[in-house]
Amino acid sequence: MSNRILTALPVYNEVRHVSAVLQEVLQHADDVLVIDDGSTDGTSQILDEFPGIHVSRHGVNLGYGAALATAFRFAQLHNYDVLVTMDCDGQHQPGYIRQFADLIDNEYAPADMISGSRYMQEFGCDSDAPADRRRINARITACLNEKLGLRITDAFCGFKAYRVSALADLELSNPGYAMPLQLWVQAASLGWRIREAAVPRIYLDEKRSFGGALDDADVRLAHYHSVLNDELSRRGLPQRFTADCGAATVI
Repeated sequence: MSNRILTALPVYNEVRHVSAVLQEVLQHADDVLVIDDGSTDGTSQILDEFPGIHVSRHGVNLGYGAALATAFRFAQLHNYDVLVTMDCDGQHQPGYIRQFADLIDNEYAPADMISGSRYMQEFGCDSDAPADRRRINARITACLNEKLGLRITDAFCGFKAYRVSALADLELSNPGYAMPLQLWVQAASLGWRIREAAVPRIYLDEKRSFGGALDDADVRLAHYHSVLNDELSRRGLPQRFTADCGAATVI
């Protein structure tokens, strides 16, 4: 019996990309959920043009983490076996959806989470990451490896596949871009089987806002360290992240 697979895309004000991305996603996925996280730019109207998809709407913008949490609940409520998440800004390639889903039940190395990595393999179409985002990713990735015993290469890739039955054990509370850091700590402490899969590194010539003060890279890095420390404490783990964690490590 084949797995029931749900592909979920958090969306906030993606009027420039959502139509083209969904058209391509529907070539590779049967069941698609879009979480419209309070869009105000016409994205919601475009979603109405795709009657074959599921749409969960947040009345106001709650944040990236809150949108993922909605996807997790939907997948569990509707008894899917595998959940694939990807962004809707044109930086993830839908052609990898089935590959990621299949890796969850790989005969030789089954997994609870497959996490995309833009740094474990080079592709001819790769583009350079913005310097501040690359620096923060490298630092946080090194911290996670050092403190949790992981061997990952990309802490922040949103292209992932999950075994839905494992999601019930998560207790995620951060509604913003730091929520995936809670996820890494919890997944490691729960003993999840985690693997990475290489994906192209595609950055469009667009500026992303992380929200208010978090647009400052140093403020954002300090916030990520704080979230990680809080999660370690909440899970009863003794190690502490420090400001220089991973400073000398290059991914």
